[in-house]
Amino acid sequence: MRTQVAIIGAGPAGLILGQLLHKANIDAVILEAHTPEYVLGRIRAGVLEQVAVDLLDEAGVGARMHAEGLPHDGIEILIEGRRHRIDFVGLTGGKQVMVYGQTELTRDLMEARADAGLPTVYEAREVSVHDFDGERPCVRYVKDGVSHKLECDFIAGCDGFHGVCRASVPASAIRNFERAYPSGWLGLLSDTPPVAEELIYANHERGFALCSMRSHTRSRYYLQVPLSEKVEDWSDQHFWDELRRRLDAPANAALVTGPAIEKSIAPLRSFVAEPMRFGRMFLAGDAAHIVPPTGAKGLNLAASDVRYLSRAFIEHYGGSSAGIDHYSDRCLRRVWKAERFSWWMTRLLHRFPDTNPFDQKALEAELDYVVHSEAGRTTLAENYVGLPFED
Repeated sequence: MRTQVAIIGAGPAGLILGQLLHKANIDAVILEAHTPEYVLGRIRAGVLEQVAVDLLDEAGVGARMHAEGLPHDGIEILIEGRRHRIDFVGLTGGKQVMVYGQTELTRDLMEARADAGLPTVYEAREVSVHDFDGERPCVRYVKDGVSHKLECDFIAGCDGFHGVCRASVPASAIRNFERAYPSGWLGLLSDTPPVAEELIYANHERGFALCSMRSHTRSRYYLQVPLSEKVEDWSDQHFWDELRRRLDAPANAALVTGPAIEKSIAPLRSFVAEPMRFGRMFLAGDAAHIVPPTGAKGLNLAASDVRYLSRAFIEHYGGSSAGIDHYSDRCLRRVWKAERFSWWMTRLLHRFPDTNPFDQKALEAELDYVVHSEAGRTTLAENYVGLPFED
């Protein structure tokens, strides 16, 4: 087989890229190690910046998002029993975010790709990338026991943090930056109405909590827990009881509990790999960077990467190498701003055991400044809704 772009990974980054290239009449094959059901079963992000919304519209898959998604004009931050609203629209000149589950977004992209008859190879085993430092890269994989070779012009590594693409880069050619946090998020998904119309970020002495949602009838809640905790030690009732301790009285009065559809613990991690281009192979999304979920940047950064990468490929086939040559630098400028914001939000809203008393008091003072100062609220709002592109 031969294609113009071999895309490794059928998560949102790979699927959006494939759809954008299809719209530009550029051939692409997507290889995915897992089944479609497994991909759809991953419970992930649900807050989209305008860049992600615009990109899905550009890809032609935004109709259901606009029909069923929930536009949000702000968030609330709960401190010592009192809520402080961050008015995105008023502070950013009208910008907002969209709440739409990654599972639904992925489903829309999968269906669009299937309807167009575009090639996606699920359960592609033993995927390996070759000769991306030369002029004739290729991808090898095994499907149903048969070995295949896919020749291509470029490889797009959209295969996540544990994928093969970044792992195939020589150690001397890549530099990794990482910060591990001593806590994780215990998340619970339930078919219950949200506790409030907007997300509530709770700063509490017992630990951070987040009240989020996927729709008017499905809620997503998170609790900060030590990394030593295990999901099986948390019954649904234990989770709801602890959540109530970290919320205010109005939220507790509105909280509707129910059985968990899904429950999991995700560690908090900041990670960046530099550069994001290696010859004819390009990293995008979680393959290149991870952010703690506090700032809602993971999926949006993947969309940002894919925006740059799709335009780079379109420019290449139009006769210009500028987009390809500048891909890594353009992405990383945006990545590091999102990494800084996510680290800042995480540090500001969580209680970590290794924080000394002076630093804790300083963080409390900073949070007090953020919510009571228009400049502080504006800084948070501008970063949350997404900074403008620097093309």
